[in-house]
Amino acid sequence: MVIKVFLATSSGSTAIKKKQQDVVGFLEALKVDYTPLDIACNEENRMWMRQNVPSEKKPTNGIPLPPQIFNEESYCGDYDTFFDAKEDNLVYTFLGLPPPPGSKDVPVEERNGHAHEEEEEEEEQAAGEEEEGEGGEEEELEEVAEGEAADDEATEGETAGDEAPAEDDGEEEEEAVEETDEVTEDTEGRAMEEEQEEADEDREEEEAEVQEEEEEDVEETQEEEAE
Repeated sequence: MVIKVFLATSSGSTAIKKKQQDVVGFLEALKVDYTPLDIACNEENRMWMRQNVPSEKKPTNGIPLPPQIFNEESYCGDYDTFFDAKEDNLVYTFLGLPPPPGSKDVPVEERNGHAHEEEEEEEEQAAGEEEEGEGGEEEELEEVAEGEAADDEATEGETAGDEAPAEDDGEEEEEAVEETDEVTEDTEGRAMEEEQEEADEDREEEEAEVQEEEEEDVEETQEEEAE
């Protein structure tokens, strides 16, 4: 495959000269073999270039300006499209040439293929991560369930421990009530005895007073009789 670059060696336009130098200089820097074809001194080259540039790529006046680039008979583009390809590191794709090993320039078909492969790899990786995530969630759920079961057992043990003291407390309360009842009965008994003793004392005092009064009455009666 031969790269053809159509140039105007005797052009009076500074802009055209600069564009031609940029294209040629970059191709030489990439060590791309090309054939320069002068349209200023060769009418055949000029006519061939004008006929083979696609109509949609021609300016409004219908006359394409150099530089124009071809790969054999296939049109590659003008300076503007070449510059865009250079900026995107796609000069080899632009020229229709296979890129050298290690080049960032990858043909569109291969880029699409690699992109598709990368998408598939990303999807597989994402699916694997989801599976790992689901497995991790299941393990976490199992650990939580085991933890809850252990908590339930501990709670049951505490409840059983609480119930046993509660029964002991109930027995102690019953004993305390019984003791209280006994104390109450003893207290009531002592109170009744004290009341009985007080009643007996009062009765004895009353009897003593009555006896004294009777004795006094007897003495008065005897004194009266004696008089």
